Amino acid sequence: MRTQVLQARAPRPAACRIRAQRSSRAALRPVAAMALPADFKDSYVDLAHSLADAAAQVTRKYFRTSFDVECKSDDSPVTIADKQAEVAMREIIERTVPEHGIFGEEHGLKWGSGAGSKYMWVLDPIDGTKSFITGKPLFGTLISLVYEGSPILGIIDQPITKERWLGVVGRPTTLNGQPLRTRPCPDVKLAYLYATTPHMFSGESEVAFNRLRDSVRIPMYGCDCYAYGLLAAGHADLVVEADLKPYDYMALVPVVQGAGGVMSDWRGRPLVWQPTPGAVDLKSGWPGEVCAAGDPALHKKAIDILAWKH
Repeated sequence: MRTQVLQARAPRPAACRIRAQRSSRAALRPVAAMALPADFKDSYVDLAHSLADAAAQVTRKYFRTSFDVECKSDDSPVTIADKQAEVAMREIIERTVPEHGIFGEEHGLKWGSGAGSKYMWVLDPIDGTKSFITGKPLFGTLISLVYEGSPILGIIDQPITKERWLGVVGRPTTLNGQPLRTRPCPDVKLAYLYATTPHMFSGESEVAFNRLRDSVRIPMYGCDCYAYGLLAAGHADLVVEADLKPYDYMALVPVVQGAGGVMSDWRGRPLVWQPTPGAVDLKSGWPGEVCAAGDPALHKKAIDILAWKH
């Protein structure tokens, strides 16, 4: 049985205070009016859990042990745990739904049988490899099912603390089976903001981010995907980042939105990505900048402050 770890919450200013969370669905805010595809199967949710379980077996085995760290072409680190965890997930997908496509950080893009499926699994075996290699349990496995370019299912799995967020379009987000909601905080001046690192911003994106950073109550760094789980659970208000890839953010969208939040690019547009079979430039069409907010009013104000290439 999975156990819920997140419990404590820091005191909040009155304007951003929220009652302690309970499992009552009645207390949840309405989920954005989106619908699952007609051919969506609940077995896909079970499959997503199986993928997270398989990846967790690998990452737990290597966590805080001695292993080699390699550098990829972009100088980002990668380990045997990253590679093996993704292989474990890909093998399950290929065996269970071979018609679905797969796009993973470590092993790239593979079209499903016939390359005609509208479904694609987007995988990041260890989001936060730097945290992983330094023994900090704030990394996570990201699993998303994308339909015609839009994320419809997402999992954030923290295998060490054994916390698992699940988001499915049209359904409330859960943490270890318990429904979650974001907290109200419409005022930027009272918001708690996360970004993985200030070094992910440069040039125009750094100028735009700094405008927002200087407007919030408290800016914080670290956590990688875990920050989005904290936002969905009502412990933070904004996560704003840049230089991301689809495997970094696709799984986060259903989690944030199913908890009552909003997640978009810096122009307020939906985060979508659908490569064309045979395409060479997979980066074409994906935004690198994302903005997640627990309160829709706060999201709008954050987008206005970013004023990203309007």
